[in-house]
Amino acid sequence: MSALSGGEITNDGGGQIISRGVVWSKMPNPTLELNNGTTNEGSGPGLFQSNILGLQPNTTYYVRAYATNSSGNGYGQQESFVTSDIGEPGGGVTDIDGNFYPSVIIGNQEWMAENLKTTHYRNGTPIEFPGTNNIAWMNNTTGAYSWYGNEYIGWKDIYGGLYNWYAVNNSNGLCPTGWHVPSDAEWTELTDYIVAQGFPNSDVLNGTGNALKSCQQESSPFGGFCAPSMHPRWDSDTTHYGTDEFGFSALPGGTRYTQGFYWGIGNFGFWWSSTEHDATMASRRVIGFNFGNVAQYDFFKGHGLSVRCVRDMD
Repeated sequence: MSALSGGEITNDGGGQIISRGVVWSKMPNPTLELNNGTTNEGSGPGLFQSNILGLQPNTTYYVRAYATNSSGNGYGQQESFVTSDIGEPGGGVTDIDGNFYPSVIIGNQEWMAENLKTTHYRNGTPIEFPGTNNIAWMNNTTGAYSWYGNEYIGWKDIYGGLYNWYAVNNSNGLCPTGWHVPSDAEWTELTDYIVAQGFPNSDVLNGTGNALKSCQQESSPFGGFCAPSMHPRWDSDTTHYGTDEFGFSALPGGTRYTQGFYWGIGNFGFWWSSTEHDATMASRRVIGFNFGNVAQYDFFKGHGLSVRCVRDMD
């Protein structure tokens, strides 16, 4: 969740302005030493704008502009605002392997806020792991998973696993008890809700895909935490960047093709639905670093994609 703020420096206080921005907190009178977050919008006098990211829903925040010169820090008038109640944190869930996933309530649904990374079905049965054996991966029709590039340590905790659709459809249950892989209709319910909040599902800057993407992206205009050079993050794009308006925090885990090779980490996130198209294909959703919408395509069941689970309805 984000907010737009800013300020204007009209007097340098007798010294060159070396940094400026805004500072915010859940407590009144935030400072550069005591806060929940800051921005840095360069130096010098004049007008500036700041995007405040990582805000919690239904929460009061206090914000002040600041400027720093050789004599110290100065602050503008304090303003306050209350965030909306969309994207409320859920109770989270722990899988059969003991991995905990935070969750987020968006509309009438509760979604995992991270990609699934279990190595067992919910009844304890191991999921087949072909590893580097591309033939075994290609021939699997009962359920299998992989780590991107066969790098367990590098990618498991930040991007999760890549599961073929046969694992999604396995009767042992891929998601934790009380949760399931969303159907195509449930994915549509999610994007329709985002659209209703003012984020069109089209290739525009404020598109649904950008609203669901983690803000972590190379060269993000938000800077700081949102502009890392190392993974996890989206690759840089001159037009599109994530704002994570709802706490969904989508990250680009890439894919493993049926033939066994990997592609797309940092560029694209692919997520299965439970909806079968025909004997060889099933529905998926795609978010990319260089477009603003959430796209729907049918894909070969033997491909390895990320999975987000959604809580069962009572």
